Amino acid sequence: MVVPNLKEAMKRSKEHGIVQTIHYKIDDNLRGIAKGKHYFIKTYGCQMNEHDSENIKGLLEELGFIPVDCMEEADFILLNTCAIRENAHNKVFGFLGRIKNLKEKRPNVIAGICGCMAQEEVVVKEILEKYNYIDLVFGTHNIHHLPKLIHEILIKQENQIEVFSKEGDIIENMPFKRDSKYKAWVNIMYGCDKFCTYCIVPYTRGKQRSRKKEDILTEVQALKENGYKEVTLLGQNVNAYGKDLEEDYYMEDLLFDVSKTGIERIRFVTSHPWDFTDKMISIIASCDNIMPYIHLPLQSGSNTILKQMGRRYTKEEYITLFHKLKEKIPNVAITTDIIVGFPNETEEDFEDTLQVVEECKYDSAFTFIFSPRIGTPASKMEDRIAKEVKEERLQRLNERINYYSKCANEVYKGKTVKVLIEGISEKDDTKVMGYTETMKLVNVKADKNTIGTIIPVKITDVKTWSMDGEAV
Repeated sequence: MVVPNLKEAMKRSKEHGIVQTIHYKIDDNLRGIAKGKHYFIKTYGCQMNEHDSENIKGLLEELGFIPVDCMEEADFILLNTCAIRENAHNKVFGFLGRIKNLKEKRPNVIAGICGCMAQEEVVVKEILEKYNYIDLVFGTHNIHHLPKLIHEILIKQENQIEVFSKEGDIIENMPFKRDSKYKAWVNIMYGCDKFCTYCIVPYTRGKQRSRKKEDILTEVQALKENGYKEVTLLGQNVNAYGKDLEEDYYMEDLLFDVSKTGIERIRFVTSHPWDFTDKMISIIASCDNIMPYIHLPLQSGSNTILKQMGRRYTKEEYITLFHKLKEKIPNVAITTDIIVGFPNETEEDFEDTLQVVEECKYDSAFTFIFSPRIGTPASKMEDRIAKEVKEERLQRLNERINYYSKCANEVYKGKTVKVLIEGISEKDDTKVMGYTETMKLVNVKADKNTIGTIIPVKITDVKTWSMDGEAV
């Protein structure tokens, strides 16, 4: 049994060469050991978690597992978890009750938890104490050990708890079962060294570590050759790509080289304002296949709160960067993240945030009430703000965000834009759906044979969160 340790997860070495690149290869003795069995995965959280689940599906299918959409039909159930907010934490523990009921009827079902929650010391302790029917717990650093762990459960009939608290390695050549045939996630780096005071990610995902450019470009080229139209470059802070490498090769260089592959659409998330360089902006503006869409987390518009958050930029510096992006990248859409109710946020602090929203007029935003994460500095800060005050502020903020989201969409009415058609519309199964270059969701009157292609669409109507259109 290996359990997580918060103090170990905080450690960072400065020497190059600590990070290892491990090339995955399944043991031939494990291939097919679960032939005919079924698996069910439920994923919580960010794009990195979604991509991790694609890796996990690939590993499971090497073992012979077959996917099912209904948990009750599965022989193996896995929750890939998120630790960013308390809401996601509560949903996972609520779901465990359903798993317990199922295991009472079918005791041979294997149930597991992985992802960022599994990296938390307090979570694993609670699972061991109160949820002993969970057979498997593993973290973000050892996804490639999954075949071995499942084999141990099948052979020894014993629970497997293996969660490493370390800076982390880079695992290449893991199999994927991608969720889409047309757009793909591509990890370019893992971990984070920013240590914002409210954020658990540096503890759950480890040291900032970049993949080699050759491995990234090979993956993108293969996706292009297999008919993929779009890639999204992933990392906890993609703008810091390359800073841990020994060569002088950074995010702007990678963006340019990915652009030269000729793949039709390139996106990237998530950016930290601190690492957004002028050269990056120039590359985005000059390459037609790098999409004019930037997610630029603000978190707060108050310099006092930003300092307490450890964000390392001021409101003024953020606004300067925002306007630089707007001026230099034609038709760019910018979205953001904002936290309301950080410990002891005053009404004046909150008004500063609203002022930034009024100036930036974001295309959309993800907004949240502060959620303390055990082990982070912010979780130890005394907080005298009433819950009702935080909820009222969030409502006021969302009213402004929603207003400007609708305004941003109104600009598209009557225009013709390029849309990558991804599938059948959830709102109307007689239509298809896809996204514009600026990441606007469009429900389109078009033939189903347009799925997987980029087509011109005339926008006929707009809403706050989506638009309607018809193929031209």
